[in-house]
Amino acid sequence: MTSMSDFLRPNAELHQRHSSKWRRYAPDVMPMHVAEMDYEIAPSIKALLIDFVTRSDIGYLGPVPEVAEAFLGFASRHWNWQPDPKQIRIATDVGVGTVEILRAIAAPGERVVINSPVYHSFYEWIAEAKLEVQDVPLIRGTETWNLDIDGIRAAFESGAKYLLLCSPHNPLGRVHSRHELAEIAELAKQHGVVVISDEIHAPLTYPEQEFTPWLAVSDAAREVGVVVTAASKSFNLAGLKASIIVTQHPSMVAKLSALPAALHWRSSILGAFAMAEAFAGCDEWLATAVEHNQAARDHLTALMHNYLPDVPYWVPQGGYLAWLDLTGLVASSAKLGDNPALTILEEHKISLVPGADHGAAYGKFVRINFATHLWNVEATVKAIATYL
Repeated sequence: MTSMSDFLRPNAELHQRHSSKWRRYAPDVMPMHVAEMDYEIAPSIKALLIDFVTRSDIGYLGPVPEVAEAFLGFASRHWNWQPDPKQIRIATDVGVGTVEILRAIAAPGERVVINSPVYHSFYEWIAEAKLEVQDVPLIRGTETWNLDIDGIRAAFESGAKYLLLCSPHNPLGRVHSRHELAEIAELAKQHGVVVISDEIHAPLTYPEQEFTPWLAVSDAAREVGVVVTAASKSFNLAGLKASIIVTQHPSMVAKLSALPAALHWRSSILGAFAMAEAFAGCDEWLATAVEHNQAARDHLTALMHNYLPDVPYWVPQGGYLAWLDLTGLVASSAKLGDNPALTILEEHKISLVPGADHGAAYGKFVRINFATHLWNVEATVKAIATYL
């Protein structure tokens, strides 16, 4: 395992970065909100980008078969899944891809099922496509939160035509089981529902868990489903703007025939080739990132046990995001207020994602990004503990 010092710059250097994570707030704020890792990118990706720029090779994106070939190899190695490279197309990012899919297949006003608490952009994408959200919240448990299969069935029966699935789930880091996904696929086929599975966090699943791609679940899943994913979250490439849309059934290819041809050309040449390199040549870097994430997760878990034993927290099964329920602290501490993320920002100069971003019912929750220095994670937990 590469040492943390080799994988992470000091905080002072991180604050010199130009991304939203480091520029949204004042320089004295420790950013624990945006879902990007503080790690150095893979050396081979860095070399590729330098080479492209050195040769002034930064024109419009043309044919790039390297992406499909690389993703096929990655999916085969990591998930024993062999997607059809002819059914892999490029989009600007997962958000743009999802919106364009919905525009191509849906009529204004139709309903899209989501499962809150969920990635805040889901709400925005659905609204952008002029569709309506139908929330079927996850069922809260002590160990994790589960998909509400009966609730999803009822939504389909009531006429919802689409399911936007977060798999693995943000903010919970929950990896859905093959059995759950197979049940949903059968329901979707029965009711004529299209499932769009956002699998952007999948490569960061921890070794003790098994991630199942939607299109590897069953024949029914392939018939009703489309996957949107990218290397952006797992390889720290969000700013390069490239993603893929994957299908594996003729009926879905037909449904997506209305996608604009320009979807490919609106992507970045640097992003596309960096994504190909990530999927083809960066397994060792990815394994190191997962190890560091797991170490940070375990550190967070120990800190929660020691400093915040009564605050509900669900140990993530993948990724680098943690979901904390501060309802009890809000009730017992007049100082924390009804927007704990805002109070912690103002009083401790630590930025967290407000729970309400993930659903209106979760205003007293916060989301933490722990893919950073362990002392940043510790400082965050200790700051919350001051409200005990």
